[in-house]
Amino acid sequence: MKLPPFDYACPATLAEAVALLASHGDAKPIAGGQSLMPMLAFRMASPTLLVDLRKLPDLNRISIADDGVQLGAMVRWRDIEDDVRLRAAHPPLAAAIAHVAHYQIRNRGTVGGSLAHADPAAEMPGVALTCDAEIAVTGAAGRRVIPARDFFLGPLTTALAPDEIIVEVRLPAWPARRRWGFQEFSRRRGDFALAGVALFYDEDADGKAVNAHAGAIGVADTPVRLTGVEQALNGCAVNEATIAAAARAASADVDPPDDIHANAAYRRALVGTLTERALIASAAI
Repeated sequence: MKLPPFDYACPATLAEAVALLASHGDAKPIAGGQSLMPMLAFRMASPTLLVDLRKLPDLNRISIADDGVQLGAMVRWRDIEDDVRLRAAHPPLAAAIAHVAHYQIRNRGTVGGSLAHADPAAEMPGVALTCDAEIAVTGAAGRRVIPARDFFLGPLTTALAPDEIIVEVRLPAWPARRRWGFQEFSRRRGDFALAGVALFYDEDADGKAVNAHAGAIGVADTPVRLTGVEQALNGCAVNEATIAAAARAASADVDPPDDIHANAAYRRALVGTLTERALIASAAI
């Protein structure tokens, strides 16, 4: 299908990009275009203006410091794959990005684009929610920082105002001895996830889990935290019994819909299985 008609602008500064979005009520920013272009082709979006972000300075940097990892909105999946520092600085991020679509998509798709698109089966929103990320945005009213827990409002719906642009994602510091796991299942490699689970926990002096975080993708209108899994882990040694309890809690935590890809019962069971696998992997790290 042909794209709808639209005007095109490629600003050189963030201020110019924001002004363009603010002056056109139905303008859309475009980063890698891996989600927006298909939406245009299927008439799921029909903006009168596309604002290309590719020339904006300083949005493609990866910064690693004592307080965590900062990813510019224009950082591409390939950049994350190629940055070997991230395998230690934030291993779930590196593991999750390996599941994003195919090589060609990872060459173009961006961190900010994925978060703004807010596909409930996408990996980056799930990692952001599970890891308590903060999303920095800039608009006509200035700059603000939105916690990931408040950012995703529904399928393809976020807390972004029409004139706001994501500029940065901040992931908290990652302790060297932290335990973690990421598991995802799709029909074919590169397909959208039928479900995915990210989790991590620290260990106290007695070897018991503390600060447990767990989240799932592909099972609701947004990524979701698996609070039952977190409760099952905190204060317990991660052994066979704890893993089984956490897997049961994961299935109970979600209420997925039926769709053409899988029914609700299958996805509910799948989340439990993926949680079990992620915890087994975490214990071996």
